Amino acid sequence: MAQKAARKSRGKKNKASKAKSGISIGRRIRRWVVRAVLGAVAAFVALVLLYSVVNPPVTHTIWSEWRRLGRVERDWVPIEEISPIMARSVVAAEDANFCLHWGFDVEAIRDALEGGGNRGASTLSQQVVKNVFLWQGRSWVRKALETSMTPVVELVWSKQRILEVYLNVAETGQGIFGVEAAAQRYYGVSAAKLSRVQAARLAAILPSPRNRSVTDPTARTRKRAASILDGAATIRADGRADCFED
Repeated sequence: MAQKAARKSRGKKNKASKAKSGISIGRRIRRWVVRAVLGAVAAFVALVLLYSVVNPPVTHTIWSEWRRLGRVERDWVPIEEISPIMARSVVAAEDANFCLHWGFDVEAIRDALEGGGNRGASTLSQQVVKNVFLWQGRSWVRKALETSMTPVVELVWSKQRILEVYLNVAETGQGIFGVEAAAQRYYGVSAAKLSRVQAARLAAILPSPRNRSVTDPTARTRKRAASILDGAATIRADGRADCFED
């Protein structure tokens, strides 16, 4: 009887020990996950602070295209060396309310939902976050990260800095990134010397730079460029360009 009771007691102790071990492992995993998340957040905030004064050296898209093509064209220039009409054209084309929102254009999101999701609603701020810190493609994970990261960039960077980064990292053709490289390739001029029509046509291809031509635009691209010119004039007149123009 004594031996049976001893075995029963040891069994209970073993079960209790295993239970405690399981709880311990679970707690360790949770701690590791929390630490990993906090580390990722800290790294992101550090990069946001760094890139507010230092130009991002590369993006996932640029790196991917370099691997695919063997080379890419990219020349970083400060926003002061980019034609003002180029900056206004991009804002008019991609995010007319850029100066009015804090990273998300609620009106554009509402219009996109009412249109069945066929229209894009990403602001320039969101696109910068996607281009600089994340990756291309559609996924809920990427969109969730983009949504949570955008307010941080809006809080730390000025509107002018956000637009400057966008103008230098946006894909503007096959293996071409930024408006300076595009201006040199397509028109043989610097981004500072772009004309109104040239700037509008560059902005017109941004939604699909690999499938639309700047030098041989279709009627649809020409029509979009004309609309962008009107929009650029409008945002200058009504003050929606004030946040990035001196």
